[in-house]
Amino acid sequence: MNKTFRFLPALFLTALLAGTAFAADKVDINSADAATLDRVLNGVGPSKAEAIVAHRKQHGAFRSADELSEVKGIGLSIIEQNRDRITVGGGAARPAAAKPKPKAPAPAAR
Repeated sequence: MNKTFRFLPALFLTALLAGTAFAADKVDINSADAATLDRVLNGVGPSKAEAIVAHRKQHGAFRSADELSEVKGIGLSIIEQNRDRITVGGGAARPAAAKPKPKAPAPAAR
């Protein structure tokens, strides 16, 4: 019985360390540079990573991982392959859509 209790802490420590070794890297698509996107995301090479950064600069922060499909060369299959690796942090907000100005009321008839 004494051997079992000595073995449990070692087993626990091994399981804890193994769990962190198998954890996939995560990347915030709103703050990562192209090199990080290239390294962490499967199916994304240097040119697609640059396209993600350029799209983010032009259109503002992504609100969800699904918005990556707006980037040329990034399809739903790449998004699904990487869904567990993608995080969406703050970042610069997307420009708000211009709201139409209300029309001035017509002059009252006399």
